[in-house]
Amino acid sequence: MIPQTHLDGLLTELHTRLQAVLSTRDRVHALLEAVVSVGGDLDLETMLRRIVETAVTLVDARYGALGLIGEDHTLVRFVPVGLSEQEIAGIEHWPHGLGLLGLLIKEPRPLRLARISDHPESYGFPSGHPPMTGFLGVPVRVRGEVFGNLYLTDKRGGGEFDEDDEAIVVALAGAAGVAIENARLYEDTRRRETWLRASAEITRSLLSGAETPLVLTLIAGHARRMAAADAVAILLPEEGGRTLRVAITDGDIIGAGPRGRRLPVEGSLAGQVFVHAEPRVVADLEDTDLIIAVGEAAGTGAVCAVPLGAPGAVRGVLSLGRRPGRAPFSRPEMCMLHSFAGHAAVALELDETRRDAERLGLLEDRDRIAKDLHDVVIQRLFAVAMTLTGAVRLEQHPEVAARLRTAIDELDGTIRQIRTTIFALRAPAGAPGLRARLVELVEGAREPLGFLPALRLEGQLDTRVPAAVGEHLLAVAREAISNVVRHAHAGRAAVTVRLEKDRLTLLVEDDGVGIPARGRRSGLRNLCDRAESLGGSCAAEALAAGGTRLCWSVPLPLTSGGGAAP
Repeated sequence: MIPQTHLDGLLTELHTRLQAVLSTRDRVHALLEAVVSVGGDLDLETMLRRIVETAVTLVDARYGALGLIGEDHTLVRFVPVGLSEQEIAGIEHWPHGLGLLGLLIKEPRPLRLARISDHPESYGFPSGHPPMTGFLGVPVRVRGEVFGNLYLTDKRGGGEFDEDDEAIVVALAGAAGVAIENARLYEDTRRRETWLRASAEITRSLLSGAETPLVLTLIAGHARRMAAADAVAILLPEEGGRTLRVAITDGDIIGAGPRGRRLPVEGSLAGQVFVHAEPRVVADLEDTDLIIAVGEAAGTGAVCAVPLGAPGAVRGVLSLGRRPGRAPFSRPEMCMLHSFAGHAAVALELDETRRDAERLGLLEDRDRIAKDLHDVVIQRLFAVAMTLTGAVRLEQHPEVAARLRTAIDELDGTIRQIRTTIFALRAPAGAPGLRARLVELVEGAREPLGFLPALRLEGQLDTRVPAAVGEHLLAVAREAISNVVRHAHAGRAAVTVRLEKDRLTLLVEDDGVGIPARGRRSGLRNLCDRAESLGGSCAAEALAAGGTRLCWSVPLPLTSGGGAAP
């Protein structure tokens, strides 16, 4: 017969083992539920926090965190659990991956300690970090590579983490790696879909004739949403590529100031991207001395900048920023943004090519019209004028002959006007040419004179007069008209600009009081100086019928073909 005390001991041991079996069963069930819960969400941000919360619950820890490892083998982000907002705000900075955390990065295997401070690799905590004692660290692997580490500290009740706790967290980390990979694949697929939709919308906008600033705004908005960025700026080159101007901004934390701000290419992150045509990523603004286009203030942490265009044809830079505490831009995100920016740049280039083709078609139509006017209309008018000239010699009646000469003069004037129109049609599109500026100058004299001076323009003024000579011509015409306004008291004035072979001539005539015998001649000397500096001449003379004629004439440099230089 078994003694009662021995029987009680056996029953107690049986009860203890049953309790252990039940506890193990409960923990296994909890682990299975945790694995299902972790894998039930495809949003990566939500999943990372759920992994930490589940690990803390399974091993009854007070604090937990998931540290994400960057490409330089340092911790680039922390997902903490168990700390209040006030405690988080009081921490000077998150650990960078030194000490025990660095050991886990260098030697990715489970680490369990009763006291953190007893380990020789212990480095201490950042200022403001709450004290912690017990420690359990487990690597989280995704496709065989370490994605990050799970950190658990301070088991509730004052106990230590045991082997069962380690085994459970290791199992959870394995399931978490699979769930993280699925979430990343899902996010990559979603980003690609967003990228395709954005590219299609940009292409559609360009084909529909949208202006470039609107298309750049679309690019900035889509890029910000695709990369989940908080701020974005598009910078375009100026001053021959020496500076970059912030042309488009989008987001809530633009720390770079108002749109239009200029950054030097040398010494700026965007400048490096523009010069080398390669994307750049900054994990934290405190880690770089480069000038950043977005978020120079405390509003931004991580920054990514990608070129708009391929090497040798970079059109600008797309710069994005995220708030402090958020994950830096990953390599897949950077590659996706780079591809999207390259596609957008190709679309912009195709749109520019299309616009150039439209302008070329317009110029070809204008050239065809000019040829028709020259080869058909002018020739016919010239033939009619020649016929009338012959008729004048045969006509004996003075009045009829006078009328014929008047008609011939009108035909000559019409021919000159048509030639002027032909030259205007063949002028390059874009900025106002010399003809348009002369017309604007004469139109501006209407109000002070009380009448509109007659204007005659002859020759290819827009294509054959060099820009420097054209500026001199405009200055002389402006001075001459100003003299008519101030001194001539004229009732009629005429301005003629004529280009004949290699000589440019300006005539300004009026029916005013003529040239005074005495008075200041500084204005006339200035006009003569301009003419002499170009190898020409300038003279003013009184007309027999009253009034003044100013003649300003300069030679034009010759091209290799014998014509005036364009």
